[in-house]
Amino acid sequence: MTVSTDRHGRVLVVRIERPEKRNAIDGPTARGIDAALNGFQDDPGLWVAILTGTREVFCAGTDIVAGPGEPTPRGGPYGIIRRRHAKPTIAAVEGLALGGGFEIAMACDLVVASATASFGLPETRRGLVANSGALARAMRCLPLNVARELLLTGARLDARRAHEIGFVNRLAEPGTAIEVALELAEKICVASPTAVSATLAALEEQWSEAEDAGWAATHRAEVRIAEGPDKREGLAAFAEKRPPVWSDPTP
Repeated sequence: MTVSTDRHGRVLVVRIERPEKRNAIDGPTARGIDAALNGFQDDPGLWVAILTGTREVFCAGTDIVAGPGEPTPRGGPYGIIRRRHAKPTIAAVEGLALGGGFEIAMACDLVVASATASFGLPETRRGLVANSGALARAMRCLPLNVARELLLTGARLDARRAHEIGFVNRLAEPGTAIEVALELAEKICVASPTAVSATLAALEEQWSEAEDAGWAATHRAEVRIAEGPDKREGLAAFAEKRPPVWSDPTP
């Protein structure tokens, strides 16, 4: 099992546990996340979910060798990326959240991060585009120019800076992200669950049109990448641990 759960009263903690692969998402892991979050959404006694990794790493995105598995009916890619949230989900981040790992955090409603955590979208360095939500959500979650810089350069965003610009809700001491996330979850549980659900729905409704447009734009970007040589070169260079040799850009 690469996904485990434990219950803390009205809060469900979902853990991604593939430390040997830096918690990268393969098919069984995506299905495990999906099953855990389906159970959370269907249990009226659970009001908040916390998604976390291990003490060393949150998630390094897609398992490039095994692949991420098929999108799930309720959750989409990774079992979470396109999930509609009737109840809030908090990401508790320790260590690296890269590529799809960053996009998982963007798919959550709130983010708690250890002071030593960092976020990054390295896809362009591999001849790819961020196709699990960043092209649709980065400009919503981050200031526009910060989103552009991360997407275009693959640079890392450290947790303190992410907190300063408002992406991270709570900054935690190293090793305590889950404890701080539980404290935040308990604050939510003081509120009416019906009012919280209605609030989430109202907020999401206002973003739905822009998000649909973002997913359509993501698909067009993926098609453009698939038709050129840089995707193959980027993945080959990554596997061979060498600098890529890119083609000239096409109009």
